Amino acid sequence: QVQLVESGGGLVQAGGSLRLSCAASGRTVSSYTMAWFRQTPGKEREFVARIRWNGITYYADSVKGRFTFSRDNAKNMVYLQMNSLEPDDAAVYYCAAGGTQTATSPSAYTYWGQGTQVTVSS
Repeated sequence: QVQLVESGGGLVQAGGSLRLSCAASGRTVSSYTMAWFRQTPGKEREFVARIRWNGITYYADSVKGRFTFSRDNAKNMVYLQMNSLEPDDAAVYYCAAGGTQTATSPSAYTYWGQGTQVTVSS
């Protein structure tokens, strides 16, 4: 089993930055495809970004060029650097693990964290 714990959320002004972290425990996730999703009330969970075991990343169009997904396999952690934040980026952000290398659907991921709230003021 893999346990995921997100941190780093908070309140930021539009145009600002936040760095989300996701710490994995239980087993190493170095070979796993990891992802970030986000969700707002009443909406489905939305794909944000994905990183393969070898560091290859893929982003949703809405965040491309503003967000950067990275991983530190030695620490069993992944990170989401979010720059130029917009009010539409406000959501609960979830870390996920265990998807296939091209997975963008929440149902493709096995392990989930509890989420961290990101609020962006305009």
